[in-house]
Amino acid sequence: MANSPGNPREFTLRALLLGLFMAVVLGAANAYLGIRAGQTVAATFPAAVVAMVVIRGLFRGSLLEENIARTTASVGEALAAGAIFTLPAFLMAGAWEEFHYLESTLLMLVGGLLGILFVVILRRSMVNDPELPFPESVAAAEIHRAGEGRGGGRLLFQMMGVGAVIEILKNSKGIQLFTDRIAGALGYGSFQGAVAVGGQSFGAAAQPGVLPFSTPAASPAYLGVGYIIGPRLAALTFSGGVFAWWFMIPAVLFFNPDFADAGRIAAAGADWTTVSGVVWSELVRPIAVGAMIAGAVWTLLRMRKSLGEGLRRSIAELRTGRPPGDGDEKDRDIPFSWTAAGVVALVIPTFLLYQYYTGQPLGALGSAIVMIVAGFFFSAVAGYLVGVIGSSSNPVSGLTISTLLLAALLMTFLGVTGEQGVAAVLGVAAVVCCACAVAGDMLQDLKVGQILGGTPFRMEWAEIIGVVFASAFLVLPMMLLHRGDIAAGGVGVGGAELPAPQAGLMALLSQGIVGGDMRWPLVVFGVALCFFLILIQAPSPMLIAVGMYLPLQTTFAIFVGGFFRWLSDRRMASLDAAGRTRGESAGTLIASGLIAGEALMGVALSGFAVWNLTLPTPVLAPSGIPGFLVFVLLGWFLVRIPLRYARRA
Repeated sequence: MANSPGNPREFTLRALLLGLFMAVVLGAANAYLGIRAGQTVAATFPAAVVAMVVIRGLFRGSLLEENIARTTASVGEALAAGAIFTLPAFLMAGAWEEFHYLESTLLMLVGGLLGILFVVILRRSMVNDPELPFPESVAAAEIHRAGEGRGGGRLLFQMMGVGAVIEILKNSKGIQLFTDRIAGALGYGSFQGAVAVGGQSFGAAAQPGVLPFSTPAASPAYLGVGYIIGPRLAALTFSGGVFAWWFMIPAVLFFNPDFADAGRIAAAGADWTTVSGVVWSELVRPIAVGAMIAGAVWTLLRMRKSLGEGLRRSIAELRTGRPPGDGDEKDRDIPFSWTAAGVVALVIPTFLLYQYYTGQPLGALGSAIVMIVAGFFFSAVAGYLVGVIGSSSNPVSGLTISTLLLAALLMTFLGVTGEQGVAAVLGVAAVVCCACAVAGDMLQDLKVGQILGGTPFRMEWAEIIGVVFASAFLVLPMMLLHRGDIAAGGVGVGGAELPAPQAGLMALLSQGIVGGDMRWPLVVFGVALCFFLILIQAPSPMLIAVGMYLPLQTTFAIFVGGFFRWLSDRRMASLDAAGRTRGESAGTLIASGLIAGEALMGVALSGFAVWNLTLPTPVLAPSGIPGFLVFVLLGWFLVRIPLRYARRA
């Protein structure tokens, strides 16, 4: 049906349903990626492309319908980002044995809704601020205006299929990872005799897949992440892995040869793989935790002017209580009275949940107060930072760590210790983390809407519906991943396959402060390491620390993806600005499709493992050749195809 030029359709059922579908799909993909690699990918741009393909291409809908669909879709990624930073920490800290569906859903729901309500209060002062450039909002608006979504959408879906097929082959043993075969072929001969532990040389005893000297995992998702974040950030992440695996672990074993004689290492036969894995998990990771804490503090200190400005604006807006709209439909928000009532209403179930965690009304009340104050403050900060640098660089984890420290100290002061105190601290952190992530995403979407002529209160209602709907689904992929890894012989969340680095940091912090069992000497050493990185002006100490915390295969694969981005940029450097823009957009869509395809198939395969279903093996004699061909194929997609799009007239 044709749209009237003077009154285009906006909040329609088809736009809302498409947005809800994309919210669940993109949220599940980011939940998978965040738990496995500690990274999430902004959903705004792929959602904008898909919205154009479906709304404009199939239904001949309006630009404002596309805006509503994209707005609703992007909230799923934001909510998933907040959830994967905190919910797995309940398992890793021992507060839960499995993901609790109702509690997880309630925490996401309360956090997401609070983030939206806080932004409703702040929207007019922040979205209309001429000093905030909102770079990603401008880019998303240009995608909608360009109207060239059909080819882009087709490319996105094609790459999703490629990522899914590779994930199927890899997990059905059709592809032997390049890591294992090259490692086995080398035999680590060049390292034989280099490290002797407890009188045993581990160079000769190495097994295929040994961690310290491994090559990258053949993962479309990891390569896609590296491509999107670019060569600089990918190299920084990999540098942390190189420092941990190729320097710290050999140094520990060289200077402490008796380490392998202890506990489960000696019982396992003390081969190099086992020893290095234990050194990494028990010694290097706590050091990385200390470095991440210091890195987060340093990041916040560097942004102190922005933080202060965000706080000043938040207090001023809350103090005035200015009614929205002033008669202008394009400047109309959800009424302030409804917003305030919603915040108060959300405090009640949260107080009851914290009462369930702590068993103490005073502790529950303190947790609820911290949640509201920190949630509003950090939502304003997150929104302000999104306006300056975009949602992809929003330091949600740093803001959440600050909240967690405050809540943990409060629980200690109130005498709420043990699992009850840890659960209460993580509950506060989960709500605030989801609120910050959703608040930043929503302000970015509202700015897009302002550029395109959308109506704020319709977009706000779309986000509310998206949060309610996505909250009911996003814990399911986490449950499947956890149970699937256990069914496949792993340990679930916190293990090698599902490291969940940010959640691990939250768990260690809450346990250490509330329970008093943190390895403070190692953590302090990590803080000193971060201080050293700051003194030598390392670009991102926080990112280097995350690289130390992640498995080397993950950071190595991210680095390879960044290398492909470097090659692609070099090939397009001689083209005009319009051509480079076309090429960069195509590359981002390819990488996003590879990530989404592997992620969604990974969730499906986890479900197969839980239900004891197996896939047929398409290759009966695995070798290193298929794994190598995966890198060649993905490199061709990420370098050659963007160049072809860039050269189109």
